[in-house]
Amino acid sequence: MQHDPPGRHRTAEAFREHWRAIAPDLDCDLRLEGAAGPLGAPLSVFGRRVGNRFAIHPMEGWDATREGAPGELTLRRWKRFGASGAQLLWGGEAFAVSPDGRAHPHQLAHGAGADTAASLAALGAALRAGAEAVGDDPRALVAGLQLTHSGRFARAPDGSPRPRVAFRHPLLDARVGVEDERAVLSDGELEALVERYVELALLAREAGFDFVDVKACHGYLVHELLAARSRSGRYGGDLAGRARFLFETIAAIRAACPDLGIGVRLSVGDVLPHRARGPQDVGSPEAWPEGVPYLAGFGLDAKRPTRFDLREPLELLGGLAQRGVREVSVSIGSPYACPHLQRPAAYPPSDGYLPPEDPLAGVAAHLRLVRACKEAHPGMVFVGAGYTYLQEWLPHVAQHELRHGHVDLVGIGRMALSYPTFPRDVLAGRALDRRRICRTFSDCTTAPRNGLPSGCYPLDSFYSDRPEASRLAELKGRGLGR
Repeated sequence: MQHDPPGRHRTAEAFREHWRAIAPDLDCDLRLEGAAGPLGAPLSVFGRRVGNRFAIHPMEGWDATREGAPGELTLRRWKRFGASGAQLLWGGEAFAVSPDGRAHPHQLAHGAGADTAASLAALGAALRAGAEAVGDDPRALVAGLQLTHSGRFARAPDGSPRPRVAFRHPLLDARVGVEDERAVLSDGELEALVERYVELALLAREAGFDFVDVKACHGYLVHELLAARSRSGRYGGDLAGRARFLFETIAAIRAACPDLGIGVRLSVGDVLPHRARGPQDVGSPEAWPEGVPYLAGFGLDAKRPTRFDLREPLELLGGLAQRGVREVSVSIGSPYACPHLQRPAAYPPSDGYLPPEDPLAGVAAHLRLVRACKEAHPGMVFVGAGYTYLQEWLPHVAQHELRHGHVDLVGIGRMALSYPTFPRDVLAGRALDRRRICRTFSDCTTAPRNGLPSGCYPLDSFYSDRPEASRLAELKGRGLGR
């Protein structure tokens, strides 16, 4: 199924016609205003002032050492984040709170053998070096660290699946090899895990990070707990039980680090897991019995599980606000279960499928959901996601959303790999370098799915010149998946 990507349009008017055909309720600005417009407006976040509305979202490289310390490629990426022109670094990279919480053997991790304090110091130094290299004041950066446990998608040191789940899932257990109750984390294990979050938060504060992001998105442990209706005990059942781990973790971090900001990246909407026979087939929802409520998701309509239901996510946001969490990064779904929605793209990764709809529809879903969050909780600060697929027209849509108060900050993910200075160029009013604009080729996902470091192999010569590029081309040529 072919869809015209945004980059095919040569004028803002032509893109706007396509955009409005997909999403008549949305719009974009035809003329950009750079730093003088909404994208350059200052904002207070985590008790600090940022001078523009761009944020860099967490982008993992699968390139840490086996001990969980940053490698050469990790530090290069963080340095480029520091040079981006964005002053808010939302989480930087998912940092596992324990070795068994890594999503892959080369994820940054606490307690895996590396000196975590030294790892965090190195990451902070790379950020500052990047800012200084382009003449920016590194003190203007507001930097966070994303704390995570991969839960269902955790892997052993050899890369084999080693899932630790919140509950037995009717559709996803078979995908990761969950065979019995031994994979389910007990209440006692969850209570002990809170302390691992606190340990890493303390080290982040000592290393100079301004805030931590308690990751609750994309199907990882904290997000999955929010859907644990079938779980017995303190951490399942009603929303109060399902949110207990998140709220207890926030309270424990605040008690130990009262001067450290706390944010949450939250998947507020979900749908039935999708699948296809291979990356060249169109994805479709898993079969589910008609009339049987689907109770294994968060932010979806149990009776019509291809649709969102924001009642619980909006209630959860209210609970976060009551606990002093003002800043939330809004995402959707999971890259493992519905990648066409979570990261709209023209080209699927090797473990994905062709999009069942124009990827702009996925972008529109992201924008609508963050609009709903902002309308329901206007006093909170929301970072939006899903913008990269807009390509050249990203700033036109972002400026419009900011101007009308639909979102507070524009999160940049994959675009930061191919074109890290995208925010800087937009704010300066410079013409964009079309050769560096992310075209969502998905190599940054296909590579790590096959054990290689992540990076923009098509557009970043640093990666295209590496030996892994040949291996990646070979894998893609053979049509291999994981």
